[in-house]
Amino acid sequence: MSDMPSCQFESRPRRIVIGAGGAQADFCTTCSVRPTSVCSVIGPDDISRLSEAAVETIIPPGRGFIEEGAPATDFFNVTSGTVKLFKALPDGRRQITGFASPGHFLGLAVSDSYAFGAEAVDTVRVCRFSRDKMADLLDDFPKLERRLLEEASNELVAAQNQMLLLGRKTARERVASFLLDQMHASQLPGQEGSGGRLHLPMTRGDIADYLGLTIETVSRTLSWMRSQGMIEVGKGYAITILSVPKLDVLAAGNT
Repeated sequence: MSDMPSCQFESRPRRIVIGAGGAQADFCTTCSVRPTSVCSVIGPDDISRLSEAAVETIIPPGRGFIEEGAPATDFFNVTSGTVKLFKALPDGRRQITGFASPGHFLGLAVSDSYAFGAEAVDTVRVCRFSRDKMADLLDDFPKLERRLLEEASNELVAAQNQMLLLGRKTARERVASFLLDQMHASQLPGQEGSGGRLHLPMTRGDIADYLGLTIETVSRTLSWMRSQGMIEVGKGYAITILSVPKLDVLAAGNT
């Protein structure tokens, strides 16, 4: 846990208006995450409406762009990079509650303020939609509202899984669950369960905070998994999953 960063407006990242011209309007059409994001429900004939409402924002590593408790004026669709989500504690510390990858839609709130904070782990690109422009899109495209309800349901399931992870699972089960979640988040349709190389830009400290463990326990568990032939730990942030079935068994507590 660490002190919560400031999200003052004067230090907000550079913005690029997508819908400002014909060439830029093609951005939504060629976006690599569109097939799996909430934007997928808007067809090719109406894609210009989507691009006109969106503002692409580039966020450098370590920069916060959602502040817990601040007015929820914008929604964010992550198109590249990894976002760290956290809750603030009264004494200024924070608890990491999740990591958002490309395709995640951030900013859904049951009130007028954000219920969490968000910070870029590496260089992140998001499409930002103001609340007013999103309301217009929802009026014109009912399928988009249904897709956002699905996203909210997925967030609820993720929160329940996180409570199970922190409340009942052992350290090894937690790390195995985390690796599998990251694998599923990074795979394209048709690649499910194939394992492969993971790029984990978050620090070991962030992973430990999210899993409710110490850094030493995370490192020791990864070393054990390597000795068991489950993973290979490369340089930097690279981890290769060698046996998805072994991780599945471990994460489920069937050891």
